[in-house]
Amino acid sequence: MTLAIIGGSGFDQLPDFAIVERRKVSTPYGPPSAPLSLGKYCGSKVVFLPRHGGDHSIAPHGINYRANIYALKDAGVTEVIALAAVGGISPDFPARSIAIPHQIIDYTSAREHTFYDGGPASNSYVDDKVNHIDFTEPYDQSLRLRLIQAAQHAAIEVKDSGVYAVTQGPRLETAAEIDRMEKDGAEIVGMTAMPEAALARELDLRYASIALVANAAAGRGSQELTTATIDANLAATADDALAILEQFISRF
Repeated sequence: MTLAIIGGSGFDQLPDFAIVERRKVSTPYGPPSAPLSLGKYCGSKVVFLPRHGGDHSIAPHGINYRANIYALKDAGVTEVIALAAVGGISPDFPARSIAIPHQIIDYTSAREHTFYDGGPASNSYVDDKVNHIDFTEPYDQSLRLRLIQAAQHAAIEVKDSGVYAVTQGPRLETAAEIDRMEKDGAEIVGMTAMPEAALARELDLRYASIALVANAAAGRGSQELTTATIDANLAATADDALAILEQFISRF
């Protein structure tokens, strides 16, 4: 088993990660967000990829998700833990809380969202036939359970479920849009879970997420949504997220 960590907002680098190699790769879909960093984390082999690029310059809608997932598969990765910043829709998900989401509602558009596009096979992992993957459970349940257990061992409280609404970005949502998502059953909102999770499923990568609640969603808080507030909340929860990762890697 080789684990990949996809770093989201606030995690363009992985602290205490002993990098052995920075591998610049190409894929049939173009370059990934950044060179793959291969090395040791908590004594185990890990591949790290910052989703938004090394300098956090790639907006959510502009990420080459297919290249990212293909590059990880090609590097021998079998499991992926994705770090993600989200907003809290439900009061059960206040700022500075952490969730291990279990479901997704996709509101994105115009993203390259599949390796099976009906044309000739463009990589060695899919054939030229359309494939309808089972996406009933978008996150790998075994991987989710191990993350929850890792949080327990680290004595860090996490929400053991969460319905993640994925929006197009890069703008934040309107209050009315959040109202609609809440009626749909969404509890947290972010911009990067799709098509990342579906692409991982298409290439048989086990995939789960650690979602850091960086702010109350639009219309749910009393303060104006600012980048400074979001960054401060992410910084306040970063150590807890890393502690969960450390327990996960050392135990599982």
